[in-house]
Amino acid sequence: MKVLVVGGGGREHAIIKSIKKNPDVEVIYALPGNGGIAEDAVCVDVGAKDIDEIVDFAKRNRIDYAVVAPDDPLVLGAVDALEKVGIPSFGPSKAAAIIEGSKAFSKELMKKYGIPTAAYETFSDEEAAVSYLDTVGYPTVIKADGLALGKGVIIAKDKTEAENAIRSMMSGAMFGESGKRVIIEEFLEGPEVSVLAFTDGKCVVPMISSMDHKRAHDGDEGLNTGGMGTIAPNPYYTEKIKERCMKEIFIPTVNAMRSEGRTFKGCLYFGLMVTKDGPKVIEYNCRFGDPETQVVLPLLKTDLLTVMMAVTEERLSETEVDFSDESACCVIMASDGYPEKYDKGFKITIPEDVIDSVFIAGAKEKDGELFTSGGRVLGVTATADTLNEAIDRSYSLVKRIHFDNAYYRRDIGARALEAIK
Repeated sequence: MKVLVVGGGGREHAIIKSIKKNPDVEVIYALPGNGGIAEDAVCVDVGAKDIDEIVDFAKRNRIDYAVVAPDDPLVLGAVDALEKVGIPSFGPSKAAAIIEGSKAFSKELMKKYGIPTAAYETFSDEEAAVSYLDTVGYPTVIKADGLALGKGVIIAKDKTEAENAIRSMMSGAMFGESGKRVIIEEFLEGPEVSVLAFTDGKCVVPMISSMDHKRAHDGDEGLNTGGMGTIAPNPYYTEKIKERCMKEIFIPTVNAMRSEGRTFKGCLYFGLMVTKDGPKVIEYNCRFGDPETQVVLPLLKTDLLTVMMAVTEERLSETEVDFSDESACCVIMASDGYPEKYDKGFKITIPEDVIDSVFIAGAKEKDGELFTSGGRVLGVTATADTLNEAIDRSYSLVKRIHFDNAYYRRDIGARALEAIK
C-alpha cells in the first residue's frame, strides 16, 4: 500500500510511526513532513493547505489511502477533494470539519441538541460585544470563532482585559479573519480532560483519555502554547465520568452532526471540563490533538491503519480497538522563548537508542543532521506500567537529547500524580 499523510508536525510523526507498523504499507509520503519525519517517510515539499497540489500528487503517485491530519486542510475540504478523485481518506468532510472551523457553529449545535457546555453569546458587532461585558461575571472567556493555531482563546480576569481582547480580535489584529466574530463564554472550573475518539458517523470508539499542559512554564504559569507535554490516561476521567460522557456528549454529538447532514467520519477531539455539575464540552477539534496523539497512539494495541480504514468504510462497529493498560508521558522540548521570539538553527543530537521514543515537530535536515526550525522542536514519549514510571522514563530520555537553546517544563504529569494520590 502507498499511504499519504498530510501535515508536518509531531502529531503527524506519531501517526506515521504507527501506520508504518502495518506490514502491508510499502511507502508513506508526508506532505510536507519535516527533517525528523524523513527518517520514517518520504517527505514532499507540498504545503498542507495546497489542496490542488496534494490531490495532484496523490493521483500521480497512485496513493491507496490518505490521512489528513491538521485542521486547516480539513476545514478547506482536503478529504472531499481526495475522495472526489477516488482516493479513500481518513478525516472529516469540509461540511463536518466546521465543528472546529467555527466555534459559533459548535456552540449552536450543543445548544440545539442539549449537549452540556458553558453558557455563551456570539457577536459579529464589536460595540455590541463590548456592551455585553457589563452583564458577565469574571473571569470570562473570549474566543475567536475561526481557526487560530489552537491559541484563539483569552481568559480575561476583568472587563478591561476582556474589552482589549475583543477589540484586538475583532479588528483582525490578533487572529485575522478568524477573530472577526467572537464568542463570549462562561468561565468553567474543574480539571480538564482530552478525549480523542474514532467515529465513522454512527459508531463512537473513545481512545485513552489524556491531560495536556498548555502553559509555557512550570506550575501552569506563562503564556498558552500549542502544548508543552501530556500524559495518559487522565486520572480525572473516572469510570463514572466516562459513562456520562458517552451518554451525554460523545454519542449525542455524532448523532447531532448526522442529523444536521454533516456526518462526521475521522477523529473527533473532545476538550472537556469536569465541573461540579458534571462533564461539559470546552471545545471540539476535527482531528487528532497535538501533543495528545503522542501519548495516545503509543498505547494503541490495534493496528492504526486498520482502524482508520474501518472508519472510512463505515464498519467501525465490526472492528476491535484495543488499548494497553499502561500509562504514557510526553515531554515537549521547545526553543527557549517559545511561544514568542526564539532562535533556531541549532544542531539536534539524539542517541540512536532513544530515537524510537521521539516525535519530531520543528526540525530541518541538512547533510544528514537535524537542526531546530520551530518553537516546539520535538516530543519525547515513554510508556510504563504506572504514570510515575512513565514520567521518570520520559525525563531520563529528555536528558540524553541535546540542542542549544532547549527548554522544557519539568513538571509534566505533576497534577495527575497529585490527583492519583
